[in-house]
Amino acid sequence: MIKVFIVDDSLTFIEAFRKALSLDPEIEIVGYARTGQEAIEKIPVIKPDVVTMDIIMPGLDGIDTTKRILQSYPVPIVIISSCYNDKEVEMMYEAIQVGAVSIIAKPRRLSSDSSETLNLIRSIKLMSEVKVVKRYSKEKKPNNQQYQKILFSSNSDIEVVCIGASTGGPPVLKTILSEIPADFPKPILVVQHISPNFLKGMLSWLQPFCQISLVIPQEGEIAEGGKVYFAPDNKHMGIDKNKKIFLSDEPPEHCVKPSVSFLFRSALRSFGNKFLGVLLTGMGKDGAEEIAQLHRMNGVTIIQDKQSSVVFGMPGEAIRLGAGRYILPPEKIPEAIINQICRKEGS
Repeated sequence: MIKVFIVDDSLTFIEAFRKALSLDPEIEIVGYARTGQEAIEKIPVIKPDVVTMDIIMPGLDGIDTTKRILQSYPVPIVIISSCYNDKEVEMMYEAIQVGAVSIIAKPRRLSSDSSETLNLIRSIKLMSEVKVVKRYSKEKKPNNQQYQKILFSSNSDIEVVCIGASTGGPPVLKTILSEIPADFPKPILVVQHISPNFLKGMLSWLQPFCQISLVIPQEGEIAEGGKVYFAPDNKHMGIDKNKKIFLSDEPPEHCVKPSVSFLFRSALRSFGNKFLGVLLTGMGKDGAEEIAQLHRMNGVTIIQDKQSSVVFGMPGEAIRLGAGRYILPPEKIPEAIINQICRKEGS
């Protein structure tokens, strides 16, 4: 039985949520709190397996509540919110930064026949199994002075860097992208599995930590160095041999859209082994077969290690398939990427 504790200032939502979660015989609602302080007091006593957390509450918000709960009781905390404006979405990612494991959009309709409700139940059950791990992110804006000057590529064969991430990905992307210099000579394309309407807020949260520009591409945009292109909501993203980005309405792959597999496969078609593939924390197998194919073609592949992954699904499957020239924690991945692509001035 999975013991769930609900934190939300709306009693109406709590009651609807309790009824919805009770549809699953493997879930037991063991308590709720309508304020952050109440949650901080109750959770270490009740000892739930997973906590769902609202982000906007009177008094302590979801960020401070998450931080203080994890100081006394390490438990998977899932942010559940209906807030879609960029500032409030940024707050959700700050909660991820301090230790929450995932963000899920509040269903518009909590009922037994709602696909949103079923997906929410499935996600909560999966998150209850996550081991709460140390976050590999700096609290302050990093100093990237050591990589300020780049003259040219030291590995001109590599045309593009492609990164795939899912559950637990945002803080890892922060760790990686905050160390990439503004004049990085190759384009970086990223697929991050994320709830709809949350992407712009995530980029607003990430950008202040990064020298390189973070953008959501338009159809037909030419990928350039010095930019990181994030796949938009509900669109697959690919790249052709002329580095033109294309967006697709093809069906989901591995139950997700955008799909890492779609991006990696397009890079394989366009550049063969002349792209650098990175696969980060996440559930499932998205991108694993394609990055393994890149490895078999003697391409450069980087896989996040098990110890630092919130969920070792995607990277674990890639390693099982034999991929991974480098298997690294997040703080070592930027240097590995830079060393494959760049040469500093005077070297």
